[in-house]
Amino acid sequence: MTALSHIQSRQGINQHTLKEADVFAAHQGAGHTCIQVFFFRTGNNWGNRAYFPRADKSMPVEEVLESFVAQFYDDKPPPKLVLLSHDIASRRLLAEALSLRAGHNISVAQPVRGEKRELMEHALVNAREALARRLAESSSQTAILVRLAELFDLDEAPERIEVYDNSHISGANPVGAMIVAGPDGFTKGQYRKFNMRSEDLAPGDDYAMMREMLTRRFSKLAKEKGDASGWAAPDLVLIDGGPGQLGTAHAVLDEFGLSDIKVAAVAKGPDRNAGRERIYLRGKDPLLLEPRDPVLYCIQRFRDEAHRFAVGAHRARRKKAITASPLDEVPGIGPSRKRALLQHFGSAKAVSRAGIADLAAVGGISAQMARTIYDHFHERG
Repeated sequence: MTALSHIQSRQGINQHTLKEADVFAAHQGAGHTCIQVFFFRTGNNWGNRAYFPRADKSMPVEEVLESFVAQFYDDKPPPKLVLLSHDIASRRLLAEALSLRAGHNISVAQPVRGEKRELMEHALVNAREALARRLAESSSQTAILVRLAELFDLDEAPERIEVYDNSHISGANPVGAMIVAGPDGFTKGQYRKFNMRSEDLAPGDDYAMMREMLTRRFSKLAKEKGDASGWAAPDLVLIDGGPGQLGTAHAVLDEFGLSDIKVAAVAKGPDRNAGRERIYLRGKDPLLLEPRDPVLYCIQRFRDEAHRFAVGAHRARRKKAITASPLDEVPGIGPSRKRALLQHFGSAKAVSRAGIADLAAVGGISAQMARTIYDHFHERG
């Protein structure tokens, strides 16, 4: 009740004087930095978000904030006012650059008094609390990864974990997915999807899909050994499945001389019951963790994230296949010509049956293009 009363007494976040502004509050602790950003548009608070930029632990908070703000507007328009919790060396230069880009005056300031300063204090509290939560979660995550290392006989807590899954419907539009996780959680910028390309792939052959996906990933790793531009080798690979999928994964890794990478298969429990998963490792009996074991919960999160990503990639590929048209394969047919042909003939099938003279009668279709379209469909026939 005391906490709720405190919150209710501090509801000054919708500032009357801020019509259009972004507020950046930076807090540093334990070698990490949190930058809390509040967004104000048309006089309303449009919410806030906490960012945790990676930086050298020796960098002062002002330098981290300066670098962060300079990159923040690379892909978004700046507001008329940018407020900073700390004064930065390039404040005037940043204001000039943002103004030049926006085509109108942009102010970059550090509030020192009044309503704006009160707002900044509020944002700094948010940044401090967000960083405390992040550090607590990181500490818990580190402890879980240490336990994971013990479970899988790793020399130390894994820095890079790759998780693989695939998705299809009766073998149609098969897609494989790789997600990456580590001490800081999921590294979504390194997620990858694999559209299955093998012509020999039998519908629904999960082993073949796993083989193709892992072959494409680890053949690249084998070629890039020693090349700093490539991804590092994973400390642990988790795959969805049982002994069959585990054997497939080891066969691929052995082929590329990567047998030292630890692999585990996570099989769903009876009736796909979460909490009863079996974990398979080469040369060992399957592991069955306690349902409330934090390590099992961590593994479930990894598997569920991989499944979510795989299903999303499959749906996107299926949607693209459904909306695809035979006209997409005709050289020189872009969106405008495709639209003109469909409006004139009503369907792609009618276009494929049309004569050269009829095709040439469509606006935007030259005699040469009409011949190209006609030859494309009739050569197929």
